[in-house]
Amino acid sequence: MRPPDRPAKADRPAKARPTKADLEAARDRVIPDVLPPGGQALRVLFCGINPGLYSGATGHHFARPGNRFWPALHRSGFTERLLDPSEQDLLPGLGLGITNLARRVTARADELTPAELREGGRRLAALVERHRPAYLAVAGVTAYRTAFGRPRAAIGPQEETAGPARIWVLPNPSGLNASWTLDRIAAELARLRRAADGA
Repeated sequence: MRPPDRPAKADRPAKARPTKADLEAARDRVIPDVLPPGGQALRVLFCGINPGLYSGATGHHFARPGNRFWPALHRSGFTERLLDPSEQDLLPGLGLGITNLARRVTARADELTPAELREGGRRLAALVERHRPAYLAVAGVTAYRTAFGRPRAAIGPQEETAGPARIWVLPNPSGLNASWTLDRIAAELARLRRAADGA
């Protein structure tokens, strides 16, 4: 499946970047999940830690310049072209969705409390029961360990499940995660895609 043709990035009008005031005003906002209509198949539900200020200001997941989610998604073969964060609503047509462990916008993920992450894990379990993805892919091993009480979890497929979904822990695609290059993140996403294609 491929997203509908859109003008090439160079042909699209440039979007204004959020100002410093826009970013500050985005604190504690909530960005809606990207999910298919009820009953539509969901191959992979991607789960970030929580939206940053840039995502809060734009309303798009993984929107900060330098975040590797969208390029890695393309390089891994999940999408046939590089999608802009503003095109996130094309994902359900590909059997993909996006949510977050913690819903509120913060400047940094370390502003979240362990209690918020554990509560996010419970909310996520309920969301998985409703939408029944084949895979739940959590981007951020440290947050996953806290949210699900799995202190020894590592990147990759997990033995446990979340309801009907198999769990795959991905590296955090933030540009701040220097230990994981774009190529390594894309390779891990490609492993997940191959597994999801066989599900």
